[in-house]
Amino acid sequence: MARILLIEDDVPFCKLLEKFLIKKSFEIVTAFSGSEAKIKIKDTDFDLIMTDLRLPDYDGIELMAEIKTINPNVPILLMTGYSDVSTAVKAIKNGATDYISKPFNPEEVLLVITNALAQESIVIDDPTIVSKTVKKITVQKESSFIQGISAASLKLAEYIKLVSPTNMSVLVIGESGTGKEVIAKSIHKNSARKNSNFIAVDCGSIPKELAASEFFGHVKGSFTGAIQDKIGFFEAANGGTIFLDEIGNLSYENQIQLLRALQERKIKPVGSNKEIAVDIRIITATNEDLREAVKNGDFREDLYHRINEFSIHSPSLLERSEDLMLFSDFFLEKSNQELNKNVIGFSEEVMSIFQNYRWPGNLRELQNCIKRATLLSPDDFIEKEVLPVEFFQQEKIETTDFSLSENEREAIVEALNRTNHNKTEAAKLLKINRKTLYNKLKLYGIN
Repeated sequence: MARILLIEDDVPFCKLLEKFLIKKSFEIVTAFSGSEAKIKIKDTDFDLIMTDLRLPDYDGIELMAEIKTINPNVPILLMTGYSDVSTAVKAIKNGATDYISKPFNPEEVLLVITNALAQESIVIDDPTIVSKTVKKITVQKESSFIQGISAASLKLAEYIKLVSPTNMSVLVIGESGTGKEVIAKSIHKNSARKNSNFIAVDCGSIPKELAASEFFGHVKGSFTGAIQDKIGFFEAANGGTIFLDEIGNLSYENQIQLLRALQERKIKPVGSNKEIAVDIRIITATNEDLREAVKNGDFREDLYHRINEFSIHSPSLLERSEDLMLFSDFFLEKSNQELNKNVIGFSEEVMSIFQNYRWPGNLRELQNCIKRATLLSPDDFIEKEVLPVEFFQQEKIETTDFSLSENEREAIVEALNRTNHNKTEAAKLLKINRKTLYNKLKLYGIN
């Protein structure tokens, strides 16, 4: 249980925050002045200190400096009104771990506390570089899988924890950009195979004529262009995990080849008579409805059941809106490290824009947006001027494209009628791929 010192002269607010944090299993000690806090710091070890920036007997930054002389490695969170944000920025540059603006909601304060406690074990002697260095070390140390605090994220984390130690085949289902490969890597890293290879394959990028060679390898001279022996993905993943992304894009013939390899746990390189035994775990991913593809004859039912021993839903960003700022902070720290920048956070206006945006590209779009904004930001905070133009076109598009959407819906219905609801043929007629058609059927509520 983490022990937190809460320094706040507003007694009712202090007691309210204390009660909330105790319910969340923290041990709380309170102080209503800087002098009282200094006494308690000398007598007790704390995992985290939260202090108001303005105290009746102390300036918050001065108190922080004195605390650092007593315990230079304890994380310090500043609580401040929005008008004091510039002072809080100064404090961060002088050793504060983070700050939080009043009023704040419960999820926000829990997030900030969790992030600060995660940095606690890192020892840094020079308090003037704590903020920058700790954030960079944290990005390097933690997994690329970020556990959120929303109900959808908690359920996802629970499923990953349950299925990782097993050898079950896992099907990850979710929209583009939701982090399906990150989920697959997390399963691998938490499994008994973590010290063996993790091989990721984008099935959509492999021509069907070359799929057998890519999956199972080939021997020299087996076909034109085979100038040397080649090890396939399955052999490379032997003992570890193979991740097949967008598996719905495989041709029917390739599905048969894949099914045989999974059933027999043996592969035969193209042009070879020798079978190779492989011990692999398979994780697959898709953003389309494979059950519908099975029903339409586009995906083999036996293969579907083989890869779907356990399914995991990868939630969209809209489904875990409570995690938005958690992901934003993570991507900001990552961008700071990659671009050698030191942007501290987001303006209130940008935070509001993020929370009202639909994020069609999900986490991938969020990461790209923040990386671009970090590069363009000249100051400590990301402002709306550096955001992509899409953020300001969405409302206009939604209100003016009604007739276009209706025409598109009618065209899809007509194509389905002309093909007796064969979605593969309808997609060809519409000159779009099957995956896009499934997304549009879902968008327009067409069964």
